[in-house]
Amino acid sequence: MKSQHSQLATNKNETIIEVSSLSFNIKHNSILKNLNFRVGTGEIYALLGGNGAGKSTTLKTLLGFNKPTQGSVKVAGKEVTQALDFVRSKTAYLPESATLYPHLTARENVEYFLSLADIKKNEEQINAAFDRVALQPAAWDRPMQTYSKGMRQKTAIALAILREAPIFLLDEPTSGLDPVAIDEFNQLVRELALTGATILMVTHDVYGACQVADRIGLLRAGELVGEFEAPKGTRIDTEQVHAAFAQRGAE
Repeated sequence: MKSQHSQLATNKNETIIEVSSLSFNIKHNSILKNLNFRVGTGEIYALLGGNGAGKSTTLKTLLGFNKPTQGSVKVAGKEVTQALDFVRSKTAYLPESATLYPHLTARENVEYFLSLADIKKNEEQINAAFDRVALQPAAWDRPMQTYSKGMRQKTAIALAILREAPIFLLDEPTSGLDPVAIDEFNQLVRELALTGATILMVTHDVYGACQVADRIGLLRAGELVGEFEAPKGTRIDTEQVHAAFAQRGAE
């Protein structure tokens, strides 16, 4: 069956996210400096960096909350600043803490946010999305305030799947999760990529990035100072990335 995520591109090499010569200044402070990277359909790209590296600023620019000082940001071939509604309709943004109503159940949250987007899904489709993200059936009709962070993340991903969003922007998605929840989340992200979703995640977790990403961009003080790619059939070398990441403390 053809995935809904394939609607923006037909091959894995097609660029879905394209950041070109991107600079962003606040007054006289350079937050992003001549940033260049691309993410193809079905690809997981991790933007890795420490606090203040510019990771979240990059995501906010992709979502249209920041206007580039210089350069361009394109999503699905459209300039973000010129096609904001289109870009946001195709993008699922998962912040570090998913914003869901604690007094509502997972099902009620999903139904409510789908209604805001004027998307109609029946009970069977919602159940299938919960199954796909491995959210246990016993939890579907429990208030969100009883959920762990990992369960809230799964609910947010299920919502994105139901919205048929082909692009995922993930901001520190595994922060605060236990090792089992991290493994489950990484597996889910890999499965989404296999269906054709384009995934950009920002993180400070070297090990986690190496475990899940096809490529890693190392961000330091707003500049992309290196890229790492997983050899076919393997994962990115953690020691190599950690050594490059650790250099920031020696400069």
